[in-house]
Amino acid sequence: MVDLLLRALHATVEEAAAVGEQSLDPWTLAGYRAAYEQIIALGHQQNPPGTIPTGKRGVIKQTPARNLLVRLDRDREQVLRFAQDFGVPFDNNLAERDIRMIKIQQKISGCWRTTAGASRFLALRAYISTSRKQNRDTIDSLARLAKHQPWLPTAAGP
Repeated sequence: MVDLLLRALHATVEEAAAVGEQSLDPWTLAGYRAAYEQIIALGHQQNPPGTIPTGKRGVIKQTPARNLLVRLDRDREQVLRFAQDFGVPFDNNLAERDIRMIKIQQKISGCWRTTAGASRFLALRAYISTSRKQNRDTIDSLARLAKHQPWLPTAAGP
C-alpha cells in the first residue's frame, strides 16, 4: 500500500500544493481511490479471514497482516484525508516528536519527582512545540519568555 499508492499520492499532493492548489483534481483523486480499492481487494484475496489458534474457546485472533488490512479498509477516509484536505499532514511524525521528548526524559530520570515539576516541564515543551509549529524561532521565543514578554499564538477563528 505504501510503496504502490500512498507515496505516489503524497508526491502528487506535494506537487499540487507547490503550485498553489488547495485540493486535488477530482479525477486524479478518483483514480487514486480506485487504486486503493484494488489494493484492498487484492489484500482480502491474499489474507482471507482466518484464525490463529489461541487455545481458548470462542476467541478469534487474526494475523497482523489481516488486522492491518481490515483497518485500512475500514478507515480509508482517514487514511486518504491528506489528499482531500491539504492542511492535514501526510504522517503524524510531528505529534510523535512531541511525545518522544517526554518519554526520553522519563526514561533518563525514571519518573517525575513532583507533579509541579512535571507540569512546568510539559508547559515549557508545549510552548516550544507551538512556537515551532507557528514557524517562530525557538531561541527568540525562549528569550522573550525569559524577559517576561512571551510570544503568544493568535487565536484560531471559528
